[in-house]
Amino acid sequence: MDNKSCVPAAIMRRYIQYLRLERAFTDNTLDAYVRDLQKLTDYYDAEGIDFRTVTLEQLQTFVATLYDMGISPRSIARILSGVHAFYKFLELEHELESDPTELLDSPARGHHLPDVLSLEEIDAMIAAIDQEKAEGRRDRAILETLYSCGLRVSELCGLRMSDVFIDDGFLRVHGKGRKERLVPMSPRAVMELQAWYDDRAQIRIHPAHEDFVFVSIRRGTALSRITVFHIIKQLTIQLGMRQTISPHTFRHSFATHLLEGGANLRAIQAMLGHESIGTTQLYMHLDRTQLREEILQHHPRNIAQPSSADYSPVSE
Repeated sequence: MDNKSCVPAAIMRRYIQYLRLERAFTDNTLDAYVRDLQKLTDYYDAEGIDFRTVTLEQLQTFVATLYDMGISPRSIARILSGVHAFYKFLELEHELESDPTELLDSPARGHHLPDVLSLEEIDAMIAAIDQEKAEGRRDRAILETLYSCGLRVSELCGLRMSDVFIDDGFLRVHGKGRKERLVPMSPRAVMELQAWYDDRAQIRIHPAHEDFVFVSIRRGTALSRITVFHIIKQLTIQLGMRQTISPHTFRHSFATHLLEGGANLRAIQAMLGHESIGTTQLYMHLDRTQLREEILQHHPRNIAQPSSADYSPVSE
C-alpha cells in the first residue's frame, strides 16, 4: 500500500500538542480524538489515499463505511468532529490550502444517507460485471445479495454457508449486538448464489474459512469489507457514475424501493434489523410467512420478473 497515505508522525505530534495546549483538551478527550482519527487513517491506508489530497467523495465513502460497520449516528458524529478538527488544524498550520471536510455533513445535521439507486442503475452495475473473469459470478452474487436482502456489508462478509437456506429462500443474518434475523431471498438472489456456488466449489478454500459464503478466489479466505467497497468502486468508475456509492447504498435502495412499493414499514424495519426498543418485539410477532410475503409482493425484483434469458449466468 502507498505509504504516502500515512499521516507523518511529526504532524501527529503537533496536532496532539495543538489539542492539549490551544484547545485545552483533557487527557481523556485528547485520547478519544486520537482514537477516532485512527479510524480515518486506517481507511486511508487501506484505500491508498493521501491525506493531503483526499476528496469530499472519498470522505463521504468513509462515513458510509462507518455506517456499514454498525457504528451509531452519535458515535459517527463524534468521529467526524475529530476529523473536522484535524483538517482545521492542517489548514491553520498551512499544511493544506483548503479544508476538504468543510462540506462534510455529520449525522446530527441530517445529511448522512447515501444516494438511492434506481433498479435500472442496479441492473446496469450487475450487468457490467465481466462473468468471464474468475470472480464474475461471485461479484454478481455479492451485489444481488446486498440489494435483494438489504444486508450490511459486515453481514454480507460474515455470511456463512450454514446460514443460507436455498430451498426455503431465506438467509439467517447475524446483525449488530449478535442479534439474528431471517431475511427472505428473491428468486434472482437465489439464482445468483447458486451460480456462485458452482464456481466456489472449484476453489481451494482455507480450512478456517470453509463456511464463509463469499471468499477470495486467489487466497481462499473470507472477503473483507474493503474488498466489497473496491468491487463497487471499480464498477462505478467503469460506468461513469458520479454518485457516492457504497455497499450501504444498496441497503438503503432496498429499503426505499420496498417503501415506495407499499411494503409495511414494520416489516422493512425487521428485515433491516434496525436497533430500536420495539424492533425485536415486533419481529417476534411477525412470522416468517408474513415477512416473506411482504418482500415478494413489494420488492422490485419480484414485481416484474425478467425473463430467465436476461440473467442466465455465462456457461463455462
